[in-house]
Amino acid sequence: MADKVFPSSKPTAAPAAANGGTGGSAAATTAGATKSDLINPTARLPYRPQPRNRRRQYRPRRNYCRCCCCWIILVILALALLVAIAGTVLYVFYRPHRPSFTLASLRIHRLKLKTAADGPSSHLSTLFNLTLSSKNPNSHLSFSYDPFVVSCVTSNSDVLIGNGTLPAFVSDSKDESTFRGVAVAASTDLDAETVNDLRPELKKSNGVSLKVEMDTKVTAKMFGLKSKKVGIRVTCDGIKGTIPQGKSPAVANVAGTKCKVDLRIKIWKWTF
Repeated sequence: MADKVFPSSKPTAAPAAANGGTGGSAAATTAGATKSDLINPTARLPYRPQPRNRRRQYRPRRNYCRCCCCWIILVILALALLVAIAGTVLYVFYRPHRPSFTLASLRIHRLKLKTAADGPSSHLSTLFNLTLSSKNPNSHLSFSYDPFVVSCVTSNSDVLIGNGTLPAFVSDSKDESTFRGVAVAASTDLDAETVNDLRPELKKSNGVSLKVEMDTKVTAKMFGLKSKKVGIRVTCDGIKGTIPQGKSPAVANVAGTKCKVDLRIKIWKWTF
């Protein structure tokens, strides 16, 4: 009898496995690589393009603005240095001086203080006649003056007792100008406080202490260069006056009078 052959119940191996095991090892290698990629954080990842940083686009423009600001500051500093050097050279070679003023004479034609009978206010009436002179001691510098505002006040209490004006003029180098018959007058009512300050001054036996103040603006010119207008105040102090008797004017003593010139700088509402 012939023997019967029955099929085996074990699963048949894959052909690739039968041919040397190449297919099985490749599948195992692929599975192992994928698993290792997921577990190993240092594994090489696929390239993904990153979004550009927008801040980097403004760096060249910022650098350009920074360079421009630095150059502008350097140019301004260089110009300021040149101006300072030029001013120093001019001062060393030419020695500019302030203009000088002199009060030659002062005549008091009227100085009356009348108290009203029906009230506390008093009326002040004054008339002065001045002779002034201005001198420019510089040889290469000229001054151009605006009209002057002339005021006559008491030295101790600074009570205003007269106002006047002086016309504008130009003082060239080494020039001297004289103004005669400058009228300073006042006719006004005074309050009680001002009268209390003024009355003791008028009753002094040695005379009334007065001073003359002149305010104006001046422009300096040198070698074609012209400055801006600067405010000045000329103060002539040390005047001794007396009240006139009758119609003849009283001549004030101006022998010890000295006139000084000060700059008047105005910042907003304050004047220095």
